[in-house]
Amino acid sequence: MFLDELAGKGGEWLKGTGPESDIVISSRIRLARNLAEFPFVRKCSDGDKLAIEARVSEVINQQSKWSDPVSYHRIDEMNDLDRQFLVERQLISRELAESNGARSVLIDSGEKFSVMINEEDHLRIQAVQSGLDLTEAWHRINAIDDFVDSCLHYAFHPRYGYLTACPTNVGTGMRVSVMLHLPALVMTRELEKVFRSLQKINLAVRGLYGEGSEAMGDFYQISNQITLGKSEIELVQQVNEVIPVMIEYERKARDFLLRESRDELSDRVSRAHGILQNAKTISSEETMHLLSSIRLGVNMGLIEVDIPMLNRLFLQTQPAHLQKMIGGKLDIADRNVQRAQYLKKSFNISDN
Repeated sequence: MFLDELAGKGGEWLKGTGPESDIVISSRIRLARNLAEFPFVRKCSDGDKLAIEARVSEVINQQSKWSDPVSYHRIDEMNDLDRQFLVERQLISRELAESNGARSVLIDSGEKFSVMINEEDHLRIQAVQSGLDLTEAWHRINAIDDFVDSCLHYAFHPRYGYLTACPTNVGTGMRVSVMLHLPALVMTRELEKVFRSLQKINLAVRGLYGEGSEAMGDFYQISNQITLGKSEIELVQQVNEVIPVMIEYERKARDFLLRESRDELSDRVSRAHGILQNAKTISSEETMHLLSSIRLGVNMGLIEVDIPMLNRLFLQTQPAHLQKMIGGKLDIADRNVQRAQYLKKSFNISDN
């Protein structure tokens, strides 16, 4: 029932209410943690995974421990559609959805944090805020980590810090990431140059769903690559200092497009709007790119479309969300037809 209720709402990462939300979609911090008395997940037996799940769930699956309502879900007991649905909402990772054995997730009702059990590490804790708000995300995740640490025995080395399954996470075990919408930099072909400069300062660029994913809809995640040798505060500061520069680059690219290519840009936005209003069949990939053009047009004053509705459509037109709202599994062709119908209905309501 909880997942069905979520399907009709936008996630925290796409609310569009936080600072700099015309460009910065969300701020996310993730911590990797392991229990000292168990091997890493990839070396665990099925019995080990069950024991870890039971140990952690006993601590975190208590409503009285949280200020907001939470729900607890056994991922290994879910069907494929529900698992993909949670991936699309960025509440769990693809690895948790696709791995084997006992594994779970705790989610708060506002979708501002989740705690994954038996992903690549025994625990993956994440906190997310709308817009550019890493400070609040850090305060939230630090409090959660302190609470869990007080109840469980983390694997920790006095010299190397938190011990993790992947060596790149050893140290703080922290990934600080900001999701940006950068359509103007894509259109002006300045994006690769910007990304090369980020790599020189050990910041990684990933797609919409993190490592190994594509940058659908001109969404990109910028995150730290190094977790060893810097404190948590230093890692937050590093990303916090770079993102305003990225925002400035995107704003300059948007200004350039308005000055030099206003007619072409306006035509691109209008065509995207027309297709989404009238298409008979459409893929999720094409939908994302067209919605990206409209979102850019709204923020540049070229078209009037309801932003909250637009933000919801980025999620609700994804395959699992669409099927959850329709109420059953659909093949690709039927999804493309249903997606087109849902888009047409949504835009007609918005325009009226």
